[in-house]
Amino acid sequence: MRHTTKSLLLAATIFSAPGIALAQSDTNPMVGGAPMLAERNIVENAVNSADHTTLVAAVQAAGLVETLSGEGPFTVFAPTNAAFDKLPDGTVDTLLMEENKDQLTTVLTCHVVAANAMSDAIMGMIADDNGTHPVPTVGGCTLDAKMDGDNITLTDEQGNVATVTIADVRQSNGVIHVIDTVMLPAAEDEAMSDDMSGDMSEEAMSDDGMADDMSDEAMADAGENPMVGGAAMFANQNIIENAVNSPIHTTLVAAVKQAGLVETLSGEGPFTVFAPTDVAFAALPDGTVETVMMDENKDQLTKILTAHVIPGRLTAADLTAGLSGNQFNNFTTVSGDALSVQKSPSGDAYVYDESGNAWEVTTADVMQSNGVIHVVDGVLLPR
Repeated sequence: MRHTTKSLLLAATIFSAPGIALAQSDTNPMVGGAPMLAERNIVENAVNSADHTTLVAAVQAAGLVETLSGEGPFTVFAPTNAAFDKLPDGTVDTLLMEENKDQLTTVLTCHVVAANAMSDAIMGMIADDNGTHPVPTVGGCTLDAKMDGDNITLTDEQGNVATVTIADVRQSNGVIHVIDTVMLPAAEDEAMSDDMSGDMSEEAMSDDGMADDMSDEAMADAGENPMVGGAAMFANQNIIENAVNSPIHTTLVAAVKQAGLVETLSGEGPFTVFAPTDVAFAALPDGTVETVMMDENKDQLTKILTAHVIPGRLTAADLTAGLSGNQFNNFTTVSGDALSVQKSPSGDAYVYDESGNAWEVTTADVMQSNGVIHVVDGVLLPR
């Protein structure tokens, strides 16, 4: 990473100018259809946004979760999924490879400033600097902040321009400003420039190994698994790594984090997880999700979540083995509660919880490095 320490000090100085009040509002704007809670940190809020699943996956791949969950303060310019989609085909997949972790880290930290800068402070500095204010980032690159009408824009070192579409999303450790374009560092060589801003050259694809790194095994891991929520699921990644990529499981991911189960479900396992969708959680009585997500209800949340987990790697065929007619196979979950599985005449699996609710497995056999996920259309409730 380039000049990180220097950038941290310089950014802290620039965004701590005397006489600039950092405005705060009583309520945070919604992001990606989800409420953003000012008492939660950047990562805790980001995982709830349906518009930022790619960013969350990238932060995890770069190993920046702990950093951005730390004390800070940080200002994060957060590109949406649509912003990442504007990059050349294959760019995101390439950056997410383990061997490109350093490059991914540089890109992500070019979106982070080591200070808490609300929009009015940034606009004030733009005005003081005659229309263009340089913003040094943790990644060592500098963004030029300008005004376009009432909107703040950022220009990166390759000339890409991003607009702040949602400003001042306050966090316990800083602030997020949502942007519509990915900010890139200056290309250090021609190959990097081609990779990030245009078509990949044959030299970059062969000599740098960008394309060759998509090994047959890695492609098979993605190709053999069903897509979930329009996102690829990789059999060589664990349950958490895949879950954060699914745009239809943002509530589940937030709940797992709140319950402190991330490390467990990232562990060796194996586990069989029945994964309720966001729609499933939304179908619960009003206020249920908000209530169980409170710190004082952590034990109750943990019990509900672990009632969706069976020890072992059980495929749909395992779950329904030997069933016919109205027969059931019974299982004990990690929480100690019971689940029962029945096979419909069409061959689909239905899961019954202890409250008597029956939910369909809508996507089965999403294989993981530490188990298997089955997507279900309802939340399984212990008695």
